[in-house]
Amino acid sequence: MAATSNKPRVATVSLAGCFGCHMSLLDIDERLLDLAELIEFDRSPINDYKSFDGRRCAVGLIEGGCANEENVRVLRDFRTHCDVLVSVGACAINGGIPALRNMVSVEECIDEAYRSGLTVVNPDGILPDDPELPRLLDRVRPCHEVVKIDYHLPGCPPSADTIWNALTALLSGAPPELPYPLIKYD
Repeated sequence: MAATSNKPRVATVSLAGCFGCHMSLLDIDERLLDLAELIEFDRSPINDYKSFDGRRCAVGLIEGGCANEENVRVLRDFRTHCDVLVSVGACAINGGIPALRNMVSVEECIDEAYRSGLTVVNPDGILPDDPELPRLLDRVRPCHEVVKIDYHLPGCPPSADTIWNALTALLSGAPPELPYPLIKYD
C-alpha cells in the first residue's frame, strides 16, 4: 500500500449542473501545479475517484443542486466526510438552470422529455424504468436546503480567481475574503 500524504485533502463533485464550475477550477491554469503541491484530491472527477477513501477532507467543493435522490445521497456523503463544504456556482446556491423545472410537476417534465416533446420519437410512450436511474425529487433544491453549507461562491460559473482565492484561504485556515471584483457580475 502506498504511503499517505499529510497534505490537506480536497474533494469535488458535480451534482445537477453543467460542469462549468469544474471547468473554472481547471482554468486556474498553471496554478494547478501550485495546487497539486498544496493538496491531495480525494473523491473528484479530476482524478476520477468515485468514493471517499475514509480519511477526512479539509474542503469539499459542490457544484450543482439536488435534482434526484442520488444527488442528495452524494451531498450528504460529502457533508459527512468534509470539514468545510462550499457551494460553488448558481446551481449549488439557488438551483440554477436545472431549477427551471420547478415551475412544472415532475410528471409534466417526464411527459415532455419522453412522450410529448417536440423532438421525441416514442410512439409507444415507454418510460425509462432502469432501477439504476435515481428517482427525481419534486423540485430541484439548492445544497443548503439539504445539508449545512459553510461558504458560497457565486457565479455561473465563479471565475478561476474566485475559486483559487477561496480555496487557498480555506486551506490556510482563514475564511475566504473575496474582493468585490471577484463576486461582481454585470
